[in-house]
Amino acid sequence: MAEMTNNESATARAERNTRKTRVGVVVSDKMQKTVVVSVERRVPHPVYGKMVTRTKKYKAHDEENSAKVGDHVRIMETRPLSKDKRWRVVEIVERAR
Repeated sequence: MAEMTNNESATARAERNTRKTRVGVVVSDKMQKTVVVSVERRVPHPVYGKMVTRTKKYKAHDEENSAKVGDHVRIMETRPLSKDKRWRVVEIVERAR
């Protein structure tokens, strides 16, 4: 087996631990310790080139039930927590007014 140096192992560990993050708006907080986050992204239309908005909803784990409807939150990918939950709330970027 080839031995890895400390620098190489640290780089491999960092690559393995990089997880996807998204910023979106909480659209539902009716479940216990779970929020539904709507994430919008703008992509060019494949034929016409006009920018169109694509929306996707994610169920995210919110341990303290601190996020409320309208809050902008940052979510991070995690291991499966339930049938639909694969994300968790990292921070509340902006509170709803």
